[in-house]
Amino acid sequence: MKSANVLILPGWQNSGPAHWQSRWEVAHGYTRVQEHDWERPLRGDWLMQLEEAVLRCDEPAVLVAHSLGCIQVAAWAAHSQNAQRVKAALLVAPGDVEREAMRPLLPSWSPIARQPLPFKTILVASRDDVHCTFEKADSLARDWGAELLDLGNAGHINADSGLGDWPQGQALLRRLTDLN
Repeated sequence: MKSANVLILPGWQNSGPAHWQSRWEVAHGYTRVQEHDWERPLRGDWLMQLEEAVLRCDEPAVLVAHSLGCIQVAAWAAHSQNAQRVKAALLVAPGDVEREAMRPLLPSWSPIARQPLPFKTILVASRDDVHCTFEKADSLARDWGAELLDLGNAGHINADSGLGDWPQGQALLRRLTDLN
């Protein structure tokens, strides 16, 4: 698998330089899917950006999503005719866009697509994530047919979680994709 075919899908407001996704992009040459508007994400626009990124890959893509990016993957897979072009997905700390507080901020993202994902998937969740309860993450993992990894109390599994380069995440990615 070529590193350029590993697609980084940040969540709402993007991932800053200290976030493990940004660190992986720099260290491994993974491709960040750029969105037109990180502050006011429109579901249709984000799905189109992912579709185009997957179609640009010269081998099956591997998706590495965080927060809203996880919801993006599920919505895209439910509608795309090209989901077979994805080998696997690592979904980390899905954001619960169905919470009452989030609906007015991200109105085009609810309801969350719940169809089984047609590719091998690991969902990593934290027990103290303020953006999604562990129970909701567990429910999403079951609906999506994903293996659930309980990271314990790791917050939103972002830069504030102090993960640095997050080698455990890289090991999960290698397990999903047989990357060397």
